[in-house]
Amino acid sequence: MTSDELHARALHSAPGGVHSPVRAFRSVGGTPVYVRSAAGARIVAVDGRSYIDFCQSFGPLVLGHRDPVVHAAASAALDDGWSYGTCEPYSLQLAEWILAHVPWVERIRFVSSGTEAVMSALRVARAATGRSKILKFEGCYHGHADSLLVQAGSGLAGEVAASSAGLSADLIAGTLVAPLDDEPAVAEIFERHGTDIAAVIVEPVPANYGLLPQRVEWLRHLASTARDAGALLVLDEVITGFRSGVQGAAGLFGITPDLVCYGKVIGGGFPVGAYAGRADLMALVAPEGPVYQAGTLSANPVGMRAGLATLERMESTDGWHVLEERTAAFVERLRSGLRSAAPDVEVVRHASIFWLRRGGDGPVRRPDRIGAGHADWYRRFFHAALERGVYLPPSGYEVCFLSLAHDADTLTEAADALVDAAAAIR
Repeated sequence: MTSDELHARALHSAPGGVHSPVRAFRSVGGTPVYVRSAAGARIVAVDGRSYIDFCQSFGPLVLGHRDPVVHAAASAALDDGWSYGTCEPYSLQLAEWILAHVPWVERIRFVSSGTEAVMSALRVARAATGRSKILKFEGCYHGHADSLLVQAGSGLAGEVAASSAGLSADLIAGTLVAPLDDEPAVAEIFERHGTDIAAVIVEPVPANYGLLPQRVEWLRHLASTARDAGALLVLDEVITGFRSGVQGAAGLFGITPDLVCYGKVIGGGFPVGAYAGRADLMALVAPEGPVYQAGTLSANPVGMRAGLATLERMESTDGWHVLEERTAAFVERLRSGLRSAAPDVEVVRHASIFWLRRGGDGPVRRPDRIGAGHADWYRRFFHAALERGVYLPPSGYEVCFLSLAHDADTLTEAADALVDAAAAIR
């Protein structure tokens, strides 16, 4: 079977033929690549073609596809039973590892997705403060919970408009939105709504609308503004948690959140999320407190054991340092080649995450500063890269990820292919 044949069938069984929108290739055009297997830094399509993969399941696979240690942990879990619906020792082991390595995580609750983690953390924030409003930022994605699917309006910061059909006006009215990298806008919102804001939530490194590294000074200002107003600081580290380093972006930037949301890496590629933070706040969660949250498959033993194996392997191999150096060298090689092949293309990097962007004037920290021609350029670049054996995320606003499986030879091959792809469409 080919990808074309499979997708024609899938269109009759799922909306758009997919189970998560970006997989449909709507942003880049063409038929989605259907993958039959993966190992290390590569995926293999149903037609047998192999691609160097910089998607890595959108971030969780810091060790690469089918890492043997994680494979062994997951296989052992399956041998013992894959779902109990009871207490088990494996979530305790993972929780204790995280608490021992992240000082601001005093208690943790495992869930099944990043969306669920964020939704639950904000429920805790509302209960703790007795307030109703949440402040988020344009370009930051926090999952598909109703109250967070909003974007900045065209007028005054703080006005919102739905990013999805099916959202009630009353529900999204509790969410305020401000532009990133804008102290005056934050000040104005707090002046108008400060006594009603339960929490400020932000990706410390926004990575869902391209890669938009923020000024550390702005993030620290945001944290202090929130706390001065009695609001909680919630960091969404679903992407950066245990990828930016063992303490995530919060550790890199010296920012202590009240609550933090994790996902991706802590499940080793299985569907795992978590919200965590101060003990007094987490004590509000049922059954200890009045904030209800539950999940039949929360702390699934396969994900718990795979996640712990991932984190332990990263620690034992100095994986975060290795990934940092490897990504920096790869990005520098890519930039060097692009200077002549496509001088208007910039490579943005944070830790082992990178993003190829066309246009934009200087550092881009907000979505409205991304060059107008970026989407069209990326559409052509994506297919040129695919023809040369490199699989990138199928959207110009998704970011790329390295893993420890991306060795020097693989990265040299990939950099040369990407430079050639950029030159071909120039």
